[in-house]
Amino acid sequence: QVQLVESGGGLVQAGGSLRLSCAASGNIFSISFMNWFRQAPGKQRELVAASTVGDKTNYADSVKGRFTISRDYAKNTVTLQMNSLKPEDTAVYYCNAAIVSSMWGVEYEYWGQGTQVTVSS
Repeated sequence: QVQLVESGGGLVQAGGSLRLSCAASGNIFSISFMNWFRQAPGKQRELVAASTVGDKTNYADSVKGRFTISRDYAKNTVTLQMNSLKPEDTAVYYCNAAIVSSMWGVEYEYWGQGTQVTVSS
């Protein structure tokens, strides 16, 4: 059983910062990618930041220069540092990861339960 648990959401004023964390736990042999998505009310879920093996990162244009994704491979965690937050960043943020549970296992994609980020103007 694998779980992704996010933390760090909350309410912040525009221009402020928040740091989201996601911890993967359970039967984990390897993790290829760990990403952050978000979904605002009435909108589709969108990729915010991606981290793949080899520390390759990718960001949505709307967050480039403001958000930073980083991984701790030893702890199986991924964080999203969000600076210069804007009201349009308000959404539920989800952690997403591709995980293999055993040496001969198959890679599955997992999602966290989501954490609310609200940015007031």
